Amino acid sequence: MRIAILTFDGFNELDSFIALGLLNRLGAQGWKAQITSPTRHVTSMGGVTVEAQQPLEFANEADAVIFGSGLYTRAIAEDHGKKGAALDRLQLDPLRQLIGAQCSGTLLLARLGLLADVPACTDLTTKPWVVEAGVRVLDEPFHARGPIATAGGCLSSQYLAAWVMARGAGFEAAAQALHYVAPVGEKDAYVERLLNVVRPFIHTTPPGAAP
Repeated sequence: MRIAILTFDGFNELDSFIALGLLNRLGAQGWKAQITSPTRHVTSMGGVTVEAQQPLEFANEADAVIFGSGLYTRAIAEDHGKKGAALDRLQLDPLRQLIGAQCSGTLLLARLGLLADVPACTDLTTKPWVVEAGVRVLDEPFHARGPIATAGGCLSSQYLAAWVMARGAGFEAAAQALHYVAPVGEKDAYVERLLNVVRPFIHTTPPGAAP
């Protein structure tokens, strides 16, 4: 499973790094999540500069794509369709990819036409822009329909990661990966609560995986 964590300048560290760390817990099963950016280096809202592991076009061939949020997401969305726009480099296909977004990343899904009539989650700051884009915003941390998922709030990156894990590897594998990173003394309760958030949106599991 190849996963693109879309990360732009001004990115929220919690969005990109939590998803990256959690998804790579399935590395033994051949999973590889990578920071995917339009430029060689991107700097976070907190001033952390990282080197992209993959160019933006990697998202077009990845098995799963996660849009993080950031300070400049609205500007990126507004540039869509203009010469040299970052979003114009993307050709995503929900028929063969899992696609998720959180907070202002949801606005990018809307601009790309990937939400259609699917209600979505986002953060409070981004909500008016997503509504303006014609999307119904839910007061919930996570929502998915088919291969499209959205989440609201910085720490909701754990829900997107859990959703991708459960969809791609099954609930048992997801539970094992999440159990490792869960707080000591709270592991079972943490994993159960996290998976219970995404479980209603997953109706099938891979062959051989636990339901």
